[in-house]
Amino acid sequence: MKPAIWLDGSLCDPDSAMVSVFDHGLTVGDGVFETVKATEGRAFALTRHLRRLARSAAGLGLPEPDLDEVRRGCEEVLKAHPVPFGRLRITYTGGISPLGSDRGTAGPTVVVALVEAARRPDATAVVTVPWARNERGALTGLKTTSYGENVVALARAREQDATEALFGNTVGALCEGTGSNVFVVLDGQLHTPPLSSGCLAGITRALVLEWVGAKETDLPLDALYRAEEVFVTSTTRDVQAVHRVDSHTLPGAPGPVTAEALRIFVERAAADIDP
Repeated sequence: MKPAIWLDGSLCDPDSAMVSVFDHGLTVGDGVFETVKATEGRAFALTRHLRRLARSAAGLGLPEPDLDEVRRGCEEVLKAHPVPFGRLRITYTGGISPLGSDRGTAGPTVVVALVEAARRPDATAVVTVPWARNERGALTGLKTTSYGENVVALARAREQDATEALFGNTVGALCEGTGSNVFVVLDGQLHTPPLSSGCLAGITRALVLEWVGAKETDLPLDALYRAEEVFVTSTTRDVQAVHRVDSHTLPGAPGPVTAEALRIFVERAAADIDP
């Protein structure tokens, strides 16, 4: 089945859907996006994702998105392509602009796309990378399409048979993954880096904090090697145990804290599609 595409207000055939080569999202990465989990034609936590889309757009200086219109686009692609499990991607860019950093006046481009996705395994391997997240950068905390750094880091992870790369920040504190937040268990207590570390305010991260509970703690990057358990969270991973960090193994993953966090998350998510 082909992906479903909604572009600037209407459904499009995937083979004919086109964005201008002068779109600022393409030329300079001037855009924001959200990835939403879709199951059986329903989007999970869509309201939270739309609110974050608006916050990211404001932080980038883009016009305020019409969230009702974006929600309608999501509903249309979900109806057209009700996959058992999918990745619903909302992209909002600066639109057609000059070839440079200055933004044009044509208005934003809005794309909603839905593709079928594979469910993640129960546990995965991650690696740390030598590049730092800048906790004081202009884009810190925004979910932008400027993803080159993540592409490079994830390629490094794939080279080492891992599915995620974890960053420290400029002061050497544990921060986040390329597309995930990270939690560690130390002395039986669940911890995750605070937003001040430079990490994204992940939707799944927020739900784990609300439903499971964890301490937001500044931690050195090497806490990953001292932890009894590690797990990562994201829209399509939910709560995913980590069985290896670099060459350091965590036998028995998922451990008891991770397993309980996953149990609670699955139970609460099943009870409320838009928490």
